[in-house]
Amino acid sequence: MHRLRLKFSRGEQLKFLSHLDLMRLWERSLRRAGVELSYSEGFSPHPRISLAAPLAVGITSVAELMDVFLSHRIADGLFVEKVGPQLPGGIGIMQILPVNIEAPSLQSRLRFAEYNVDMETDRSGPDIESGLAALLASETLPWHHARDTGERFYDLRPLINGLWLAGKKDDSCSIGMLLRCDASGSGRPEQVVKALGFSALPQSIQRTKLVFA
Repeated sequence: MHRLRLKFSRGEQLKFLSHLDLMRLWERSLRRAGVELSYSEGFSPHPRISLAAPLAVGITSVAELMDVFLSHRIADGLFVEKVGPQLPGGIGIMQILPVNIEAPSLQSRLRFAEYNVDMETDRSGPDIESGLAALLASETLPWHHARDTGERFYDLRPLINGLWLAGKKDDSCSIGMLLRCDASGSGRPEQVVKALGFSALPQSIQRTKLVFA
């Protein structure tokens, strides 16, 4: 058995694809490429492919990581040569890393996700930075989130590890965010934007890095 770790990008064309549909896309592409996948055991075997963390609908990324288990070893270059042409526009393989077959899962080691959020705003740079500092200085940030199953109440502050002004133009800004992304909870960039007092929805959100233990 062989284990490969893929770093890939997900662009505008596929940003509204659900996590389940993305996994199906990868499974179909790998099968069409003729890659010999390793399957789980049991009554309903499925390919052993797993993402570090689902990406919310509407967000692009240049930092997605996925482990693929193969029944036979294959050279990295040959893997890209076979799989690359089967992928649709919007998905691009950026890097391949060999991983020890017994290494811990991506999900078990993931701690934070970094985002870049583009916003329309007439607020000045110093005003934005003051708001970022005030939020980071707060000890708690009570929050509620409406879901299909009802409202959920929690403290948003522990999910925010870092905030910074990444860029500023006359009528827009870019905010960097380092948010928790592990079994204890995941920060959502659009909620942080709202907590910072921005009235408009983000123009774009891109995941730029995953941080592991």
